[in-house]
Amino acid sequence: MKAEDYRGKTVDELTESLNEYAKEAFNLRFQRSTGQLENTARVGLVRRDIARIKTILNEKGWGKASKGV
Repeated sequence: MKAEDYRGKTVDELTESLNEYAKEAFNLRFQRSTGQLENTARVGLVRRDIARIKTILNEKGWGKASKGV
């Protein structure tokens, strides 16, 4: 997804998406280590989506509340 699509979501929806992508990244790492990964480009796409979501969460101020600042 593009950053514009993530910006329209709520913080709860973004954290849910972040959790889903984190699980997918874990599974992709496992597949890569066992030699079962077919689509190697997916790893990079998932990492970029995770970074996009984290960036938007920080823009919305979610990061400040969780760090106690």
